[in-house]
Amino acid sequence: MAQTNKFEKQFFNALHEIFVGAKVEGDSGYVNLMGIKSRYYERGVFPQLQKDITAALKPFPDFREELFDKLYTFFQRYFSESGSIYFRYTALHQNVYEKVYTDDRDVILFWKTHMLYYVKTDRIFTSLNVEVDGVNFFFDASKMTLKKSNEKREVIYAFRKVHPEDGTLVFDVAYSEKGRTTKVDDILKDLKKAGVKLSDETLYKAFRVFEKQSEVDYFINKNARAFLQEQFDLWLYQYLFAGQNVWGAERLAQLQALKTVAYQVIDFISQFEDELVKIWNKPKFVRNSHYVLTLDHIIANAVGAKQSPAEGDKIASGEERPRNDNLSVIATPAPSVIASPAPSVIASPAGAKQSPAEGDKIASGTERPRNDILARLLTHPNLPQQVQEWRDLGMIGEDFKLEMLTQKDADGAPLHPQYQYLPMDTKYFPDLELDILALFDDLDAALDGWLVHSENYQALITLLPKFKQRVDAVYIDPPYNTDASAIIYSNDYKDSSWATLMENRLNVVSNYLKQEGIICVAIDDEEIIQTKFILSTIFKKQVGIAAVRSNPAGRKTKGKFAPAHEYALFYGISEYSIPSSLEKTEHALSRFPKEDDSGRYSWANFIRSGSHDKRIDRPKLYYPIFVDKNDNIRVPRIEWVESKREYELLEEPDENEVVVYPDVLKEGRIIQKNWHRGYIRMIKELPLGEYRVRRDKSNNISIDFKTRMDEESLPITWWDHKKYASANYGAAELKELFGQSGFDFPKSKELVSDCLQTSGISEEYSIAFDFFAGSGTTAHAVMNLNRADGGKRKYILVEMGEHFHTVILPRIKKVAFSDKWKDGKANGGQGMSHFVKYYDLEQYEDVLRRAHYADADLFNNPYEDPYHSYVFLRDLKMLDSVEMDVEQNKAHFYPERLYSDIDLAETLSQRRGKWIKRITAEYVEFQDGERMSLTDPDWQTIKPLVWWQ
Repeated sequence: MAQTNKFEKQFFNALHEIFVGAKVEGDSGYVNLMGIKSRYYERGVFPQLQKDITAALKPFPDFREELFDKLYTFFQRYFSESGSIYFRYTALHQNVYEKVYTDDRDVILFWKTHMLYYVKTDRIFTSLNVEVDGVNFFFDASKMTLKKSNEKREVIYAFRKVHPEDGTLVFDVAYSEKGRTTKVDDILKDLKKAGVKLSDETLYKAFRVFEKQSEVDYFINKNARAFLQEQFDLWLYQYLFAGQNVWGAERLAQLQALKTVAYQVIDFISQFEDELVKIWNKPKFVRNSHYVLTLDHIIANAVGAKQSPAEGDKIASGEERPRNDNLSVIATPAPSVIASPAPSVIASPAGAKQSPAEGDKIASGTERPRNDILARLLTHPNLPQQVQEWRDLGMIGEDFKLEMLTQKDADGAPLHPQYQYLPMDTKYFPDLELDILALFDDLDAALDGWLVHSENYQALITLLPKFKQRVDAVYIDPPYNTDASAIIYSNDYKDSSWATLMENRLNVVSNYLKQEGIICVAIDDEEIIQTKFILSTIFKKQVGIAAVRSNPAGRKTKGKFAPAHEYALFYGISEYSIPSSLEKTEHALSRFPKEDDSGRYSWANFIRSGSHDKRIDRPKLYYPIFVDKNDNIRVPRIEWVESKREYELLEEPDENEVVVYPDVLKEGRIIQKNWHRGYIRMIKELPLGEYRVRRDKSNNISIDFKTRMDEESLPITWWDHKKYASANYGAAELKELFGQSGFDFPKSKELVSDCLQTSGISEEYSIAFDFFAGSGTTAHAVMNLNRADGGKRKYILVEMGEHFHTVILPRIKKVAFSDKWKDGKANGGQGMSHFVKYYDLEQYEDVLRRAHYADADLFNNPYEDPYHSYVFLRDLKMLDSVEMDVEQNKAHFYPERLYSDIDLAETLSQRRGKWIKRITAEYVEFQDGERMSLTDPDWQTIKPLVWWQ
């Protein structure tokens, strides 16, 4: 194309930007993705389009430049810097109709992005030379690992060297990991050693210049083909019918050619976008899974006593083993216990003979005795690491010895009962994990919770089959989209980006809830309108909205009111979603602080409140009450006179009694009101102690009655318990647990408990779900509810940040061990039995890094044109983990070729949508009795994880 003209160049340059994009450095799936797109464009799209456009323009060559001009004009409005396809730029003068409404709902609040999946917001970093205050800097971004998801991460800098030729200061840049920060003082010292004198001000200036590189939102269009075709048809329709134009046959043919070419471009573009949708929505592998269980689970399966060396020799030789050998190792001093395993303890089941064959079974993990696990744990070479973790978590002191775990007093009770709640983490004992899990007859049913380390959309899609319609209540505290709530997520979205983030996730989580299930969303004024709108489009019923006093002093804002409250929005999946009574919540207990044989109550004035006469409205609630000088109450005999619509007094008061009516003196006028309860009811309740007399300093009499916290009472809309204030109480809880908070605005566990109970968390096996887990308050709240009433509530938490391992998991362990902490140390208190699984999920970025796409021309399908065929059909994606057995017509999956830490049992559980009953080395068994092989898993179940189409 030697004579390519201006508009043609412009169009193909724009198309090149769509597919190839700006040069981005670093280590990430996005960089891999851009390489795939680049090859796809240069070897497939570009040559094919050139050939087809030339053929389409053959009848009218003079239309060529106009065609490219119109193509460019249309497409440049829909492609962002990150390659995302949406309403990027729509100037009014273009007079383009853009669809703001659908048939059944108004989507105007986020119409620019409602057709998208929100992935993340990140900066497009490239290596950069910059001069600041006369000093040359070079920031090397070539090895920078970009964000996997949308967690908040700071850029950190490390000085590498001074370039010998021109004195340029070379810095490596990366995102922070595991709490790493830029050590400016160390950098200045290193520079000084290198003979460079530099102020920290100049250094910070240079850092800021580097960080000013473009920040972009990453989206994936849910249906790019339908979106772009619709927009092109609307554009062409307006072009045809705007003004008074009359079109001839040739002009209409030219426009038809324009539409054909535009549709071909759209088809090519959407092929790649559709592939990203498949990767975004594909189920993900479960990785790096472990369990935490309190020691009482293991101690309960152990039998205690000593074992002599002779008995140990018998056991090792296969002779009969005594039943009381399991805790023999505990009799020895702690150092020798930790030094090495005791082979004789591991050799055979207690109280039985063991043949060599049985020994092989035990060694392979297929058959283990239940009652030797504690002994094997206490002789495990990794036990010192577990003990050190207990010490680091503030659970034990330096005086702790292993024999304390099983020492008993004279009555046979544990001498150190707190230690039975020490949390064992199976990450320290991988070779014993299957044996530990074998202690449970129904594994998933025995779990108290699941902790999932993942970007939350990936988790919601992956976990859905397993927990669909099983969840009783969802509680989330998402980013408020305001600088005032500085949290661990990015928190300064554009409104449309934030709305898309929420809509994507709320749409999926609605499928988790039972028919009567309720979701509670914590939010403040910044995004409450958008949140209510999104919730109302997904959930059928607005259950209620509570205003929560979160900060009595008010939060600082820029030029606005200082908000002292937030909101809790409750929505139901169906009309069956009814808020539960706040009977047992901390909030309710503060309203009803007293208790008698009939339950909790508070005293209230027996006169109904109000500023106007009420006798005329409900005259039967206006009657006399006699009170004597000893404050005894008597209800006189009276008779209702219908004609007068009032009571007639049938007896007079005694000389030491006065008559009290529901009258109030206000501004010199008597206002006649009503009593709270009728005459007959008061007669019945008076002997039960439901009423009292109260006198003020002037000896004026008031009647009080007991207002009770009954089971049918509904929550009120104003929640102002002092422990709700996130500005102090939530942070105080974390400070008690860890010695410092680390979170600026954590919710208090009391508030979350109330939200969960209002949403319907009962005592028996109900499930709470939080996919913006933050510091883990939801799990803490559920655990405390169970501790208080012996309930069996479960929780599912999803969190993507690094604090999953540094805050959430330690918090669960600490709360299980004790309910009382001070400055990071256990302070007595009550422990609780607990059993939780935690794991990572494969992420979108992980898939993009590992997916293999062919470096070749477009796939030529003889039965379809390249615009509509699945051009990725011949690509490996992640099929390098699979081998085909041609003779048996079977595919064999090898998980270790993808990741070394795949939990295949949990992965299959989530794919099949079934809860796990037991796991062995060979198979996983589900609650319905189905077994699936773990050595040669079912290909059809695995296929969507490694090859999608």
